[in-house]
Amino acid sequence: MKGVAPPPASLLDTGIRPLAGELDACDARARNSPRSTSWALALEGAAGVFTRWESRVPLPITDRERAGALYIVKFMLWSRGGATLYLAAPDEIVRDVSAALAPGGDMAFDAELMARAFERPFAVRACPIEELPAETESGAPIGGHRDGCRIGFDLGASDYKIAAVREGEPVFSAEYPWKPVIEPDPSYHYALLSAGLRHAAAHLPRVDAIGGSSAGIIVDNRIMVASLFRSVPPDRFEREVKPLFLRLQAEWGVPLAVANDGDVTALAGAMAWNRKGVLGIAMGSSEAAGYIDPQGRIRGWLNELAFAPVDARPDAPRDEWSGAAGVGAQYFSQQAVNRHLSAAGIALPADMPLPERLVQVQQLADEGDPRAASIFRTIGHNLGHTLPLYRRFYEFGDVMILGRVTSGRGGEILMETARAVLNELYEERGPPFYVRVPDEKSRRVGQAVAAASLPALGPKARNP
Repeated sequence: MKGVAPPPASLLDTGIRPLAGELDACDARARNSPRSTSWALALEGAAGVFTRWESRVPLPITDRERAGALYIVKFMLWSRGGATLYLAAPDEIVRDVSAALAPGGDMAFDAELMARAFERPFAVRACPIEELPAETESGAPIGGHRDGCRIGFDLGASDYKIAAVREGEPVFSAEYPWKPVIEPDPSYHYALLSAGLRHAAAHLPRVDAIGGSSAGIIVDNRIMVASLFRSVPPDRFEREVKPLFLRLQAEWGVPLAVANDGDVTALAGAMAWNRKGVLGIAMGSSEAAGYIDPQGRIRGWLNELAFAPVDARPDAPRDEWSGAAGVGAQYFSQQAVNRHLSAAGIALPADMPLPERLVQVQQLADEGDPRAASIFRTIGHNLGHTLPLYRRFYEFGDVMILGRVTSGRGGEILMETARAVLNELYEERGPPFYVRVPDEKSRRVGQAVAAASLPALGPKARNP
């Protein structure tokens, strides 16, 4: 039975212009145009590793097509990642993209973060389409190890979660509040994480391995870029934050593996349902996303969908870190809950932090307050319009949704609304996929438990 999409009167923000619809319209104009041309891009992340995207635009190229090309470039940067962008496109698109990614351009933040993540200057290189690098086949299995005694952790912007797991079964889990974003001293982060690991270790006879989930860009257990540490001075970030997980591994003397929190979300879904082709989305202090392909591999992509566009309105709300308009963090996180408070008519103290605001709104939703319900209904409405966009860039049969925002009755309203929008407006578009949520406890600490499965066991531990 088809769900019924919520009427506009029940939503707090009906102005969203879903990017999925904008790109569909661009495709339709290219198909129906008497003249059109192909354009393509390739992104080089690690040296010699490329991802590609190909599309068509009608001729002559209009402002709307030029905007659509910029959206695709931005989405590819944050979903795939790369510091060298090869562009085989009409001159208008090459000029627009080059200007946007140049210092002072609308996407300068994107270029700067890619340069930091891949440790080389960002570059745009125009080339004929026949010279565009081919896509590199890449990927490796992720996690799923259940043997031994393990600790898992999940680092977010408002709390970090720890789990102790024995032979695949969690025997202890806890959430600890912290404020990493405003703390400039890396020893703060290290001390709190170390304390959490020791709490978990007390519930195990030994520790054989440690796995972690963290917001940010993680390469070979090194923290390349992470908003959690944005207040740390650059010199101390390089010396103390980038090798933080390597230091932990040296202290504990056991295998340690850390992955992006989105990839661990996808892993949690794959483990729970024994599935492949899973897109994971965690709605917490920001939006985290990860992907396991239909072969059961992670592809080495960034999957930083918090910074990827979802709303094509020029006046869409802007992200407070990147300054970008209409990106996922403003729609699928506790930031989204906070953004809708005024429209919902809910007044909270000005100095109340966002995590506490989320708790207050969730309590109201649990009590049946229609104002709180409208906030979660609006987030669900936007999610329903965004999942088809994600399907353009990822091949998946299942979507795993978790995170603090999905807890309680508010989370149920969110998911009911998302499914109704999908059924009502997108049911006939492509093969079906399933939107799933775990049980209540797993929504909150499931990433820490899944993270514990990341490393394969090695030599005997020498626990500190």
